Amino acid sequence: MRFSRSVLAASALAALSVGATTALASPAAAAPDTTPQQVCGSGYKTVNSAAVGSLGTVYLTYNSANGRNCVTTIRTNPGTARDMSAWVYVPDTEKGDQDGGWYTSYAGPTYVYGKGHCVDWGGGIDNVYVQVYGSNCGALKEHRVTFTR
Repeated sequence: MRFSRSVLAASALAALSVGATTALASPAAAAPDTTPQQVCGSGYKTVNSAAVGSLGTVYLTYNSANGRNCVTTIRTNPGTARDMSAWVYVPDTEKGDQDGGWYTSYAGPTYVYGKGHCVDWGGGIDNVYVQVYGSNCGALKEHRVTFTR
């Protein structure tokens, strides 16, 4: 599957729109103190994060044993299902993963192999979205975008 930034962003927004019309779905019930490691797995370490307004946080994690990144969006206050998303994409390999729907505490996990590559990632809760491009590229500076729809 070929991805580009504009296609990925459009896909993420389309997934959010489709998620609004699908039946309510919920990952396993999570406590208010859910961590990215509980969602992605014990071998994953948080390497970056971005606030989704006051609604929650999108986490980028990395597992050095398998070279994979994982992204999850975790709500600050779990409860009634809300429209949520998480996505990750590696431009060099044109590989990515995304998850979107109505969730009570978190979206994801989404996984992609990213060892030695820059990573684009993001997520959203309700109508607040965060996108981070060119992340974890060493000397290159990442670009962050937060917007409401």
